[in-house]
Amino acid sequence: MKSEKHIVNPDVILIGSGIMSATLGAVLKGLDPSLRIQLYEMTDALAEEASNGWHNAGTGHAGLCELSYTPDYGPDGEVDVSKAIEIFHQFEHSLQFWGYAARTGMVDSVKDFVNPVPHLSFVYGQEQVDFLRSRHQQMSRHHFFKQMEYTEDYDTIREWAPLILEGRDPAEPVAMTRMPNGTDVNFGALSTQLIEWLGKQDGCGYATQHRVTDLNKSNGNWEVSVRDLATQRSFTTSAKFVFIGAGGGSLPLLQKSGIPEAKGFGGFPIGGQWLISEKPELVDQHTAKVYGMSPGAAPTMAVPHLDTRIIDGKKALLFGPYAAWTTKFLHRKGSFLDLPGSIGIDNIGSLIKVGLHNIPLVRYLVQQGTQSMETRLGELRNFYPDAKTEDWQLIDAGIRVQAIKKEDGDAGIVHFGTEVLTSSDHTISALLGASPGASVSTNIILEVIKKCFADTLSTDAGHQRMKAMIPSYDQDLTQPEQAELQATLAKEAFEALQII
Repeated sequence: MKSEKHIVNPDVILIGSGIMSATLGAVLKGLDPSLRIQLYEMTDALAEEASNGWHNAGTGHAGLCELSYTPDYGPDGEVDVSKAIEIFHQFEHSLQFWGYAARTGMVDSVKDFVNPVPHLSFVYGQEQVDFLRSRHQQMSRHHFFKQMEYTEDYDTIREWAPLILEGRDPAEPVAMTRMPNGTDVNFGALSTQLIEWLGKQDGCGYATQHRVTDLNKSNGNWEVSVRDLATQRSFTTSAKFVFIGAGGGSLPLLQKSGIPEAKGFGGFPIGGQWLISEKPELVDQHTAKVYGMSPGAAPTMAVPHLDTRIIDGKKALLFGPYAAWTTKFLHRKGSFLDLPGSIGIDNIGSLIKVGLHNIPLVRYLVQQGTQSMETRLGELRNFYPDAKTEDWQLIDAGIRVQAIKKEDGDAGIVHFGTEVLTSSDHTISALLGASPGASVSTNIILEVIKKCFADTLSTDAGHQRMKAMIPSYDQDLTQPEQAELQATLAKEAFEALQII
């Protein structure tokens, strides 16, 4: 349903209604209540693309169970867990801000967007078991992960995740880790609540069914061309700062801006699908997010996992994702011409190089997209051996556009994190990339604010307001001496979010 409230020539224009724009809008308004902010979204509802509840895993990514964040052994022969520590630290900023939002009324129904679900890692075969044992040993030494449990015992695994062992050969070596304080997050519901709050604030508005079609710098401001998709009326507005948080739609808009920082960037779209089950007998037995090892050439976003999902108050099981080749950048409003249309003189070399160097990945994506339902069930049965075809159905999982950039003259896909591009004059920022973007959205937005709103943040009032929203934003909680503070802040956030 179309929503429309316009602020003429605001201070800030947000493009897209996903978790990134929603978080930036809410944090900026909290930081400087005088700011005038306008958001434009081209779909007829908020957060319908990558942030939609069914278009992502809903995992509160904190490095607890995701084995793709700890893929390698370090020089000491043990698993390197530094990436998991980094992501946990970034997720703490999200938890703190969400807790603040719950306490102050920015969000009015926390159960609609966050619920407690333990995070588990599961492996099978002796090589994988050895890996997980080393990972647990390294992670449990850090105060972030002191609660992590490890077992190779079938009875304990059956207690934690009974479906995993149904039909499994009891002679097969298996292992599992468990973090009890994991979360399931509906980022679409969270985004919607934050944007609806923003729209009620003085000097702020949002409009759906409005597509931003062009961006041009003029007299120090950005002239933003917008089309009302319901009436086909076009108009131009201006702002001092523009944020492009349009998911797969960010790259074309970034290219239209003409900023030098966008030169050479490309996008590699990856489609996806899930298997889901709403059968009560299965759903009632499994309350966990269980992540496994990446299958060969699979991109990091396609690491298999069997998850509890809670969307619109209803619990379901989800397995996947199954990746697939696509040329669309957006699921609902995308076109198969998106990828060809993004290719220019400045990035064609990077795209060709990435294609040539990632032939196994392309082959994997084509194979995944064309496999039969029974083949998909075969992958599920690696996790849940007794899975029956009639209990599961296939749904779309949205599209992620992996950023492609040059580094030291070479080109590569940005598999981890979200790439933040900001112009040299700090008047426009855009986000490209994928996992764990939504989960660490607050940390990403902090980096944008530090670059583009440094003056506001540096005042006493700004500093105090930011500390109220994100208490540890200027502290390093990874250090041992911060263990007590981290535990206190996490407890306060969990209590506000009703997840302990």
